[in-house]
Amino acid sequence: MVFEQIATGGCQSYLVGCAETCAAALIDPEMSQIDRYVALAARDGLRIRYLIDTHTHADHFSATRELARQLSVPVVMHRASPAPFVDMRLGDGEMVVLGRLRLQVIHTPGHTVDSMCLLVEERLFTGDTLLIDATGRTDLPSGDPEALYDSLFHRILRLDPALKVCPAHEYKGRSHSTIAQELASNPRLQKHDRAAFVEMMRSLSLTMPTHITEALRTNMSGGKTVAQLLAEAAATVPFMSLAELKARVEAAEDDLIVLDVRERDAYEGGHIPGARLLPRGQLELRVNKDLPDPTRRILACCELGYISTLAASTLREIGFLHAVALDGGMKAWREVGYPLKVGRDA
Repeated sequence: MVFEQIATGGCQSYLVGCAETCAAALIDPEMSQIDRYVALAARDGLRIRYLIDTHTHADHFSATRELARQLSVPVVMHRASPAPFVDMRLGDGEMVVLGRLRLQVIHTPGHTVDSMCLLVEERLFTGDTLLIDATGRTDLPSGDPEALYDSLFHRILRLDPALKVCPAHEYKGRSHSTIAQELASNPRLQKHDRAAFVEMMRSLSLTMPTHITEALRTNMSGGKTVAQLLAEAAATVPFMSLAELKARVEAAEDDLIVLDVRERDAYEGGHIPGARLLPRGQLELRVNKDLPDPTRRILACCELGYISTLAASTLREIGFLHAVALDGGMKAWREVGYPLKVGRDA
């Protein structure tokens, strides 16, 4: 078996492949590592055949859907997953065939209703069901401490004690554990009584994941993250530097419209001399009246450069093909001491 472990902060992803057939599966991929996964597979002579999420993640953005689009391979999850983009839905006891390898599904609800572990040869990929010296939390959507107790004590912990435990999260740099080690030292597994275990899980005081709302929204629906939207917009929009814009403003060039897409109070608090105000939220509704000539060059600016990138992308999509965005935004403009006009422009 070809095996690669990829850490992204505390998130752990795994590339597993059949050495004979070169077929591979990617388990719990994270959005920021897409290019690395593809490069690792190529280096190892593998072709990724399946993209597997062990559960609906709430603390990071899954890369399965984007990789599926790029590689034309199926997304695999448990049949209880709410995600509409899943191509292969698996049930307990079923397997994914990967050349000579067999990835066996063990349904382990508790952290989430769709949690599953994957058993392949000497390794058990536990997702967030069993972590090293911990377990998955049960206070997020579809979590259930009663179900987690059953998944752990009636299923996972009854497997071969020598199995290597490969979790979806590990924050102390450890590559793996074993079931035997977890039985011996994992503090949460010392609560053998169901009621005591459930009470312990319900009394944990844990902080919420940083991007929980966005992560759940995108991982459950296949929608796009804010970072994806910005990256897609930036890929289609040219930018202009602060110094270049300053020179053009001072030269009073007639072919450039500076469009401030912030709200009025921010605009009147200080804007680029000669800039027009058209808040991003009103862009589509007012563009025909405020920008009647689609052949003009339009430079969009905002506070930090993000909203203006989206605005410039929108302008290009609706026919303003010479729209660009300011690189850096008004914050950077102020910091370098470039001229500002306060109040409404003439």
